[in-house]
Order: sequence, then C-alpha cells, then structure tokens
Amino acid sequence: MSLRITFLGTAASIPTPTRALSAVALKREGELFLFDCGEGAQRQMITAKIGFNRKTRIFITHMHGDHILGLPGLLQTMSLLGRDKPLQIYGPQGIAEFIDAIKRTVRFSLKFPVEVYEIEDGLVCQEREYEIHSAWAEHSVPSLAYALIEKPRPGRFNPERAISLGVPRGPLWSRLQRGEDVKLPDGRIVKPRDVLGPPRMGRKIVYVGDTKPSGVIADFAFGANVLIHEATFADDLAERAEEDLHSTPSGAALVAKKAEVKLLILTHISARYGDTKVLLEEAKKIFPNVLVAEDFMKIDVPLEE
Repeated sequence: MSLRITFLGTAASIPTPTRALSAVALKREGELFLFDCGEGAQRQMITAKIGFNRKTRIFITHMHGDHILGLPGLLQTMSLLGRDKPLQIYGPQGIAEFIDAIKRTVRFSLKFPVEVYEIEDGLVCQEREYEIHSAWAEHSVPSLAYALIEKPRPGRFNPERAISLGVPRGPLWSRLQRGEDVKLPDGRIVKPRDVLGPPRMGRKIVYVGDTKPSGVIADFAFGANVLIHEATFADDLAERAEEDLHSTPSGAALVAKKAEVKLLILTHISARYGDTKVLLEEAKKIFPNVLVAEDFMKIDVPLEE
C-alpha cells in the first residue's frame, strides 16, 4: 500500500524564489491529506501533479497567515475544475470563522460541500485502516501537531498451515487473511490466528507546525516512521527562536531523538538560509537520520514487513 509525502511549501513566513509557504501533501492509496495550506498551494499541487477531485482532508495547524492563506485560492481552483466530492477541513478555533468569511466575501461559486471541524487535542478522525490524532504544540497562538497512524495489519498468511488444517484454497483463505473465522465442511472452526503470523505494525507520520521543542510533541511522535518538524532558525539564533516560540535544528533533533523516530525532516525554513547545509549539519550532530525539506521533494514510506 503506497504512502507518499510531497513537500509543496517549505518556507517560513515569507516565500522565496525556491520555497513556497507551508503545505505538505500525504497521498495514501487514492486519498489525499494536506497539512497546512500556505499561499499558492494550488499552484504547487498542479506542479506536483496532485489531483483536485480525490477524497481529501485538510489539517490546519494554526491560524497564522503563512499556514492558511492558500485556502481561498485552493477552494476556488477546486470549484473551477469541477470538484464534486465533499472536502473536510480540520483546525483549531477560528478555522470555521475563516472559512465562513471566504464563503461570504470571495465571489465565486463553491460547487462542493465543505465540512469544517474545530478540534482540540485527541482523536480527530477514524477510518477502518487508520486514525488521525492531534496534540498541542507550543507556539504564540494555539498550534496543533497531527499524526496519521495506520492500524496494525494481519500477520503473514501461512499457506502450508492452512492446508494442514484442511482449509481449501480459495475464498476461505481470503477470509482468514481479512481476519474472519471460517467454518469447514466438517464443522470445525479455523481462526485467523491459526494461520497468520503476528500482526504487522502500520506506519506513523507526524507533522508539526510552528512550535518550540516540546516534550509533549516528543511523546506524541514516539516511534514515528517520519517526523516533519519546523526548524525556522539555525542554532546561532536560538535566543530568537526561544522568543518567537520556534525551533532550531538542534531542538528538532532532540525531539526526534527522544521520540525514537526513524526519519526527521526539517521544514519551515527562514528565507535567510539560501544554503541549508548549516541546518542539516547542526541537526545531524544529535540525530543522524535527517533531511532538510525542499519544495517538491518526495518521500515514499514503505510498509514494515
């Protein structure tokens, strides 16, 4: 099952010639999750060849302009391109008022339902194969982090064991692999645990908007396959980062190390860093498996076997 992360915007506060404002797309099978929606997000989606009419959920971390001002343009583009599927938007208090203001003041015909949910920390939504959770980060305004957590998959099917138990090849095998008990012609019941290995863990992707390094976020991200964390300022501006409730590469790396994540990706990069080598080197001193995001960078996250 495919899971691809595409970085649509990786700048902090001000766009640059090579970096748009905050937006990260996660495509899982045919479903799209968009985390934050900075200005020009729809143009970035077109360039990245991400469609506008698939099942989509948008998750806004906080109500600063560089994370939300792409929503009016995105909604208009979706309408002009004939989107007909409902769109769900989640965010902290204020997101509903913002979407209502767009509908009232921007003169275009919205041709699809928009469902807006103002949320706190906790379980945001739940589907058969995954859940979305949120946690409070530490910023100058209420700011949420989000985690997509896949539910465990059934263990590997053992065909030899199934044959030895007298389960005929065919539909009964499929039912067992889906976790269903099956009844054999002789009346015996074969349970999935009889023919499956131990459950296999799903993937966990964590996205953090603006925040200072936080123990809450470290706990929230524990064991993640990928942690996407802001690193607005280099370590020599640590005092500025502390004042503005932002993070440095070292701060983000300490969170990743405590959380025992597999990969850390730094984003929300200040325009002062045309060359991000210093940010990468500072983070790697603490946490070796780290990347600095660039616009249109793609990361495929494989299933764990």
